[in-house]
Amino acid sequence: MLFNSINFLIFFSIVLFLYYLTKPKYRWLILLASSYIFYMSWKAEYVILLFISTLVSYYVAIYLPKLKNTHKKWLLSFGILFNLSFLIFFKYFNFFSDSIRNALNYFSISMPATLLKIALPVGISFYTFKVVGYLIDIYRGEVAPEKHFGFFALFVSFFPQLIAGPIDRAGLLMPQLKTEQKFSKKTFHEGLMLMLWGFFKKIVIADRLVVYVSEVFTNYSQYNGTALFLGAFFFTIQIYCDFSGYSDIAIGAAKLMGYNLMDNFKRPYFSKSLTEFWRRWHISLSSWFKDYLYLPLGGSRVSKFRWALNIVIVFAVSGLWHGAAWTFVIWGLIHGIFLIVSRIFSGIKSKIKILFFNPLVNFMIVMIAWVFFKSESITKAFFILANMWTINAFPNWTFLVSEILLAFLLIVILFIIDLFIEKGCNLFGKFPYTRFIVYQIILLSILFLGINSSTYFIYFQF
Repeated sequence: MLFNSINFLIFFSIVLFLYYLTKPKYRWLILLASSYIFYMSWKAEYVILLFISTLVSYYVAIYLPKLKNTHKKWLLSFGILFNLSFLIFFKYFNFFSDSIRNALNYFSISMPATLLKIALPVGISFYTFKVVGYLIDIYRGEVAPEKHFGFFALFVSFFPQLIAGPIDRAGLLMPQLKTEQKFSKKTFHEGLMLMLWGFFKKIVIADRLVVYVSEVFTNYSQYNGTALFLGAFFFTIQIYCDFSGYSDIAIGAAKLMGYNLMDNFKRPYFSKSLTEFWRRWHISLSSWFKDYLYLPLGGSRVSKFRWALNIVIVFAVSGLWHGAAWTFVIWGLIHGIFLIVSRIFSGIKSKIKILFFNPLVNFMIVMIAWVFFKSESITKAFFILANMWTINAFPNWTFLVSEILLAFLLIVILFIIDLFIEKGCNLFGKFPYTRFIVYQIILLSILFLGINSSTYFIYFQF
């Protein structure tokens, strides 16, 4: 059930109606049932994995505080490995099997192909990280284990964030789920505006760019120069509008019911450095890696070499989290390496430092990395990167010219709006009549300029 579908709008309208119709103390039942129905709409049998992960994590969390340190570590390790085993099996079995086979073939050792034809359970990367983070927080004593199984199950499966985040922590979301959420006009309007803005970014901009991006990346060998550069640029905008649009819809949907999820995007393409970029892009994931991997490895409180190694490990794992392919690993390593280089030059007064702390330069680095993210093979990514810098005429695409021009106009509007928001301006209206006008403009834009194709959100594959 895609967020950008009529089915979801009908589903969410019914849930919202039942939610406010039900007495507060029973609302968790409505949300839990709705969340499982929502998840089962994708592939019903995979709800068993969600339930097993929830059940095991619940009991591990209950018993963790009762054990002594040594036993506590063993139980935590079991809880983490149990949850990660599902993720590794479904997402990485084929990747590791194929990588081992290719490595052995390099040494002339034959190995039969052992590949599983199984679909990746949607949202497994997100809810796995959520429960792993919860168990670690329990172990550290940062939160108390939730004893009510129903509320814990709701925390894991809360449908606005179940499929692609944000990856909220128990300390933020759990208390809200257990507290009566009273209807607030202000919160309701904020939620509605966020959802509309998310739909605009997804349906009007991201889905419009898909046509060009798909053409260029599918038939990349037929193009060079301007066409390839524009394909890389459009994908850079597409993935931002696609994922930030999803996050806005998720956060907005939760707000309509009175719940506040953590921000996931803060206009990352205005970042002056890659460090700042990762404080603005997919905030819930980057903060997860910081708290549960980077800092336990020693963070920056170690030697420079060890710090650099920590960065490489974190971004390599982050790349692998995004997808079971070496192109994703390279995407992560590009960010990691440039973070290390920018740190080296951060204390030097030179033109090189100015170069690395420039929004345009950082945008170009991010765009180059996205080429690997989008490409199915390393060879394809290098071909595009090697041939995208020549300025030449556009291909004779009469059927796409108007779409490209409209796309550029929408991108300019997006950046202007983001720039004003970055400067602290409230473009979405403080007063009822201005909000109403903004509602109408966004809604009409979605209706008349939106691409009615109900395409998948990019991060659903992770």
